[in-house]
Amino acid sequence: MKIFKGLLTSVLFSLTSLSYAIEEPVMLTSGQVVGTALESGVQAFLGIPFAAPPVGDLRWRAPQPPTPWQGVRQASNQPPACMQLGTRYMSEDCLYLNVWTKAESAEANLPVMVWIHGGGWTSGANSISIYSGEQFALNEVVLISVNYRMNAFGWMAHPALSAESPEGISGNYGILDHIAALEWVRDNVAGFGGDPNNVTIFGESAGGGSVYSLLATPLAKGLFH
Repeated sequence: MKIFKGLLTSVLFSLTSLSYAIEEPVMLTSGQVVGTALESGVQAFLGIPFAAPPVGDLRWRAPQPPTPWQGVRQASNQPPACMQLGTRYMSEDCLYLNVWTKAESAEANLPVMVWIHGGGWTSGANSISIYSGEQFALNEVVLISVNYRMNAFGWMAHPALSAESPEGISGNYGILDHIAALEWVRDNVAGFGGDPNNVTIFGESAGGGSVYSLLATPLAKGLFH
């Protein structure tokens, strides 16, 4: 009986703790999301779409706005990696980002940092455990990590694709994904307590190369500072 009571107490305690892990929803341009409170007090929002799935007619096209949803979306699961070799959890439907914040209100106006993963533009994902933004959030930063299309899905240029493009060009879809993510940050990060006018981009290896590209293209003007 004592063992049963102990187990019952543990279950009730766990359920009580879980109730505190669900915070107030954050309103985005596409709908509401709710994250999970980590033991450190940081809120993690995982797998938020920043663009529509780049599949079907949207394959090899510039990213389009995410499809709005009704109700509150649970942002508690890591998104799949974009298509690559040697990874099981992957999908063409991969344009998602993760957010970590410890802001106590939307008015916190914390600096924002956007992480672009490396991998030679052929591999990698924002879901890799070492890319957790928890430690950044503990130091009063809103940390956002983004996925982007890679390999042929992200970079293929072809005359047939150029002929179908309004701009008459093709390729660099991965860079356009970065820009779409930064536009999402501009429009939504205030809801997580971030300052849209204080955004830093950084990356490792190919992610650092993407930073160079974003510095060069006028399409990203004003999206980071």
